Amino acid sequence: MTTPIVKRSNQSGQSKQPERANSVLLTSRRFAAWAAEITLVVSSGLIPFGIGVYANSRSDLNRVPLNPMLVVTERAIARPLALPVSYGIRNVAWPTNILWTIALLAPVTLSWWELYLLAKTGSTIPKRWLKVRVVNEQGRPPGLGAVVIREGVGRWTVPISIAYLLWRYSFAFPNLGLFTFLSLLMIVGEGIGLPSRRGRRALHDQLAGTYTIDATRPLPSSLLANNKQAQSIDGNEQAEELPEEELAAAQINHSPNLWRRIQQNPNLTLFGVGLTSMTAVLATLIGTQVYIQIQQSQRATEKINSQQFLELVKQLAPNSGATNEQRQSAILAIGGLNDPESIKFLANLLVSETNPSLQDTIQQALTTVGPKAIPELKNKNQFLVSELESLGSTATQERELRQGRLQRNQRTINKILSVYSGKIEGVDLSSTQLGQSGTPGNSFFNLVLDNLDLSGVKFKSANLNQASFKGSRFRSVGEDGRWDTYDDVMADLSQAQLQQANLTDANLSRVLMNRTDLSRATLNRANLSNARLYEAKLNSAQLVGADLRNAVLEKASLTGADLGDAKLNEANLYAARLGRATAIGTQLSFANLTNTDWEGADLSGAYLDRANLSNANLSATRLAGAVLRSAQMENANLQNADLSLADLRGANVAGADFKGAILAPSKQDPADQFVQTPDLGSVSAVIQGVDFSQAKNLDAKQLAYICTQGGIHPRCP
Repeated sequence: MTTPIVKRSNQSGQSKQPERANSVLLTSRRFAAWAAEITLVVSSGLIPFGIGVYANSRSDLNRVPLNPMLVVTERAIARPLALPVSYGIRNVAWPTNILWTIALLAPVTLSWWELYLLAKTGSTIPKRWLKVRVVNEQGRPPGLGAVVIREGVGRWTVPISIAYLLWRYSFAFPNLGLFTFLSLLMIVGEGIGLPSRRGRRALHDQLAGTYTIDATRPLPSSLLANNKQAQSIDGNEQAEELPEEELAAAQINHSPNLWRRIQQNPNLTLFGVGLTSMTAVLATLIGTQVYIQIQQSQRATEKINSQQFLELVKQLAPNSGATNEQRQSAILAIGGLNDPESIKFLANLLVSETNPSLQDTIQQALTTVGPKAIPELKNKNQFLVSELESLGSTATQERELRQGRLQRNQRTINKILSVYSGKIEGVDLSSTQLGQSGTPGNSFFNLVLDNLDLSGVKFKSANLNQASFKGSRFRSVGEDGRWDTYDDVMADLSQAQLQQANLTDANLSRVLMNRTDLSRATLNRANLSNARLYEAKLNSAQLVGADLRNAVLEKASLTGADLGDAKLNEANLYAARLGRATAIGTQLSFANLTNTDWEGADLSGAYLDRANLSNANLSATRLAGAVLRSAQMENANLQNADLSLADLRGANVAGADFKGAILAPSKQDPADQFVQTPDLGSVSAVIQGVDFSQAKNLDAKQLAYICTQGGIHPRCP
């Protein structure tokens, strides 16, 4: 018996080649459609955002507070991405508010419109252009529910969540570039799909039970079979008998999604819901019982502490007959109770006790309590300050008594802050009197908190005049241990009084200091980068070598301040007042100096390249040797300014007023051996190529210098 030889036909192999070519072409069109959809959504946000940035750089537009909706959105985005957020007042040009709001709403609106089109027609506009269509298992448009699962869960949530977890808990955190790369990698990988016996289908299609097909070709046989079966079932008709190959293909390619499985297995769904409900009820009962036990234990402890407290207070009574040592022991024991009643008692006892040794013991007991004693001490501090204010400024015995009580309160707060350095996050000392008020007969107490970690302390509206914070840190890393992330811990010094305070070498980076009074304060070499100093007072302040990069000093007052060698690169000093300020060698590159007032200031050797000096008042300023390359100086007031040796190449001086300005250094007196200026020929290019056509009030001497040194003006030969 011979075995029959079966010859295999090669037609199947030949038919697979066009199918593969069509598959590759469809994949390319799918990717192009997806890229077009993303480009449309991103562009709808980036275009108004970019126009808003440009509008914000204009000096002729009124400025208003940033839209609260934008502030909330910024913080919501910053938290998961570990971005630092600047709190407090933030002003922008009025068109910027509108444009940035559009930039926020336009992508959301466009995304939902694309989802609606995909749900109802199976194609977005880019998919329609590229002949790509999304259908369900019956060959129909998928519907809104399936589209939300497909796009919201499968295409975006799953891959980006995986990328975020890999980024957040790896060495890559908080590098946003690596997170973006991981996200793109996961999105592309999800879109390619995983190989299986059912063919390649992306995860989002498998979750939603959808298929991406070529709109120019007929539906696949499997979808036709599903469509015919659905029509026959809906019409209660007898289903047509399909060939066995088509039915097999329909069963192989059919991949029920999660929603369909739930519909097909209602008993399993009810079981899951019931199990979840029982678990929730059981957890609630256990949690309630644990809570009751904890509350009972706390009440028992409070009762015991209350009894001990009453016994200890009896020993402190004037007629108790207790010795001084026994009283000291009782005070320390009360501090050890560490409950609100004992803390309040000690805070009151601190200002009423007259025995010096017992006063020291009370301070020791409150220091042992730690930051928990601050709220009571703060309340007592504010009460004593109000009493002093009611007594007036006349030196009397009653005032001296109240002043002594306030001093003891202040010293105790000072000691707690010193002992618990780095462990006082969230301590609220707002509106507390901890410094000098400048009135006759006032306290001689000086707050000294040098080289301490004061990050997270709220000093809002507090009096910290003449306090010493040398080398102290008002900002620290959060739980992630990294700088410039969302959980950085920062103090709040807004509206605080810090006149004549010493903040040398202090770290105030990103700290909120809006409307803070730092007049005559010493801030040499202090780190104030990204700090918020809106309308702050820095008159006559010492800021030599301070780091103010990216700081917000909008409408701040720095009259007479010393900014020598300070770094103010990219800082925002819109409408700031800097009359008679000293800024020798100061770095102001790319800074926003629009509408600033520098009258009489010394900017010798300052770096002002690419700075925005539009509408700035630079009258009578010394700008000798300053670098003003590519600076924006439209409508700037340069009357009587000394611009000798200044580098103005590339600067825009349209509308600038040069009345009485010095463009060329005067000839050196041979008898002057101490002051040496470079030869004029070595600086002949400082205005080369600068267009003075629209400059104002140029005299004959200035025009002659401009024309001979390569400047541009219609009157040059």
